Amino acid sequence: MALKKGVADRRKARVRRAIQKAANGRPRLSVFRSSKQIYAQVIDDVRGHTLAQASTLDQDLKGKLKTGATVDAAKEVGRIVAERSVQAGVKQVIFDRSGYLFHGRVKALADAAREGGLEF
Repeated sequence: MALKKGVADRRKARVRRAIQKAANGRPRLSVFRSSKQIYAQVIDDVRGHTLAQASTLDQDLKGKLKTGATVDAAKEVGRIVAERSVQAGVKQVIFDRSGYLFHGRVKALADAAREGGLEF
């Protein structure tokens, strides 16, 4: 089990290194998905602050969604995080998929964030 976690951690670090090289000072849209929820944050790595965040545990979404583990839930989270980051004055970000494959819930969140006004 430790070997599997090590592989996932190395993949996540590899993706994070590539993102930091390409960021050019842009904030990072980081995605975390669990088996039951999905979370997204816009993080300013220079200052170390979270500028905007959204998850399926937010009060506005919790009553609306049956579960947080669906593509529809990811679309809602992407739309909300884009809306909140535009309000915070952030329009250009770099997408951090955190080592997850770019399909399913991660892709749905990214597409909804693009539709919501984020550029990446």
